[in-house]
Amino acid sequence: MKIMGIPVGMIQENCYIAYGEESSQALIVDPGDWADRLIELLTEKKLTPVAILLTHGHFDHIGGVEALREHYKIPVYATKAEQEVLQNTAMSMAGFTLKTDEIVSDGQELLLGGMKVKVLETPGHTPGGCCYYFPEEGALFSGDTLFCESVGRTDFPGGDMSKLVRGIREKLMTLPEEVTVYPGHMEETTIGHEKIYNPFLQ
Repeated sequence: MKIMGIPVGMIQENCYIAYGEESSQALIVDPGDWADRLIELLTEKKLTPVAILLTHGHFDHIGGVEALREHYKIPVYATKAEQEVLQNTAMSMAGFTLKTDEIVSDGQELLLGGMKVKVLETPGHTPGGCCYYFPEEGALFSGDTLFCESVGRTDFPGGDMSKLVRGIREKLMTLPEEVTVYPGHMEETTIGHEKIYNPFLQ
């Protein structure tokens, strides 16, 4: 699997495009803004998106969803618990609401674009936040749950630090140490690195 990270929007949220080595099918993770630029990039790379995966519903992760969904006619995935955020502008901090096409749940395994994906619900930054784990590729898209040597904020509506840290410890720190973590902001890290250096997990 190849992964492209594209910082988008006014606060440079990390949108990711994941696609197979020998496939033109791609997954878009958290397209926060600049849909036109993402479409140009996908066209340039000759990639055809098959789904949009949302780790959570804050404005900086969903701003480009509707334009991409309409352009490619593809489904949007998020957890059941995150629907409240997506439908509540005060919680999403967006000037719009968003409906998803597919509801996913903790532990659910998906096969999208020829890639195996496991859903790991990690509430705390938002009530229905989740991560997407690609076990065969050793990759984890963590949204705003886990950052390099940090964790997501919990001072937004629906935030809960104890739930966030518990979810990270129970769902993420049990993954292989070599798994690469692709967060919603800042640089990549690994599970092994976070076990040692993340002060929130000590």
